Amino acid sequence: MSHLEQFHGLPVLTFPQASSDPSLPADPASVAWRMRCGLYSGDEDADDYWNRFTETVPLEQVRALVIGSAWYGSDGWPSEMIDMLVESSPRLTGLEALFLGDLEFEESEISWIAQSDLAPLLQAYPRLRELGVRGSEDLAFPVVRHEGLRTLRFESGGLPASVTRNVAASDLPSLECLELWLGDESYGCDTTVEDLRPLLTGERLPSLRHLGLQNSQFQDEIAAAVAHAPVVARLESLRLSMGALGDEGAAALLSGQPLTHLRFLDLHHHYLGDAMMLRVREALEPAGVRVDLSEQEKADEEDEGTRYVAVAE
Repeated sequence: MSHLEQFHGLPVLTFPQASSDPSLPADPASVAWRMRCGLYSGDEDADDYWNRFTETVPLEQVRALVIGSAWYGSDGWPSEMIDMLVESSPRLTGLEALFLGDLEFEESEISWIAQSDLAPLLQAYPRLRELGVRGSEDLAFPVVRHEGLRTLRFESGGLPASVTRNVAASDLPSLECLELWLGDESYGCDTTVEDLRPLLTGERLPSLRHLGLQNSQFQDEIAAAVAHAPVVARLESLRLSMGALGDEGAAALLSGQPLTHLRFLDLHHHYLGDAMMLRVREALEPAGVRVDLSEQEKADEEDEGTRYVAVAE
């Protein structure tokens, strides 16, 4: 887990502290602005920092915001940032993309990153195209119809079932990319395969082309469900990476519907044996599918409990 360097196709630039005076870009729309303060004794108060940003940068020209400390983390106040963003929405008229919780391991474990109810934010920004969220403590996502969202991404060590179910129940007609890091039950994941099935029909996601159901302890079950999911036929990329995927899940995936239409299949951080890795490659790569089978992990063959997800604590 590290700080974003690119977001929404833009380089990320941290808005400087008042104590420094670097030149800012002439075009505010050319970067994704990172809000990050409160880490050091000389940093500004979070409110002063945000107010100076809103007074310095023409907000109507800002396309992307990346929010980190001091509003997120074990000692953050995410609801205060939500309130500030909602209050600023009449001026942030060009905002297309927002990432909440841009912290790295040195600042906070992902399981400690607190979030908030995102309903006011989605209501205030109906034209928002991309939303990324890191951390899931106190996270709430409403059942919503949102015409603007093209990309929705949850990075979590334990995604609550309530969030998964509400995403699946939402009408997101423009959504092209959905990624869910489901995580470990020890860190809050109570999502099940049944919670994912409405997503796999694709009925409420007519524009979906890129799907990630990742970082799961039950990755084999997900793979088996995906193997016969109607949504897969119109996907360009599929990510089942970062989890406890083993030979059983990979075999189920290969025995289901054809995957040769995919451009990319991401299975990195997996527990496949060498023979199964070869089967996957031979089945898909001749058809032009790019397959990521990096980070082959090892586990006790008689104990699936020794398989771990890539991101948990």
